[in-house]
Amino acid sequence: MKLEGLVDLYRSMKSKDIDRYRFSYRSGKALFDVFFFVDESPFVLLFGVKSENFSFEIVVERGFDIDTRLDRDTYKELCRVLALEYDPDRPFSPWSFFREFNENIPNQALAAQEAAPHEVADYRSVSEEADKIYFLGWRDNTKREEQVGDLNLEKTRRLLGEKAFERCKQKNISSCWTDNKKIAKDVTLP
Repeated sequence: MKLEGLVDLYRSMKSKDIDRYRFSYRSGKALFDVFFFVDESPFVLLFGVKSENFSFEIVVERGFDIDTRLDRDTYKELCRVLALEYDPDRPFSPWSFFREFNENIPNQALAAQEAAPHEVADYRSVSEEADKIYFLGWRDNTKREEQVGDLNLEKTRRLLGEKAFERCKQKNISSCWTDNKKIAKDVTLP
């Protein structure tokens, strides 16, 4: 299925230099946080329902095409989150879910809705210091005669994106995190 609704959003994001965008989408009984990551290749849509501790990702191929099929566990959990009653004559169709979603994609990106790392962390788990989800800054490991760790690089990729990951890998820089929202910093690439 082609998600035509993403075309205008993508253009708006690019014009505002936004690589990771977050917006809300309601379907059935569920209110989704939807993230559109255009810094990953292929692009990714991340759907999450915080109140249900449920999320899933959809790959967005060239031309904004997606595969509407879901694995069995995701399908069952999505039906539960949407509070659907089983009807053997009219089973739930992920294709219909994505068709409705496509009609509700915003066509303009707002700078205030650029996805923050801690918002992404609500739905994308990380191995390294999982409770520390607020960005604090950068550490130059070359000055310390150390090497950036693989777990830190993976956390950087999952929460900050490909550009930050590549820069950290190339320059031997670690991302630093805290569990204290009050001392969090805005993200600027090293």
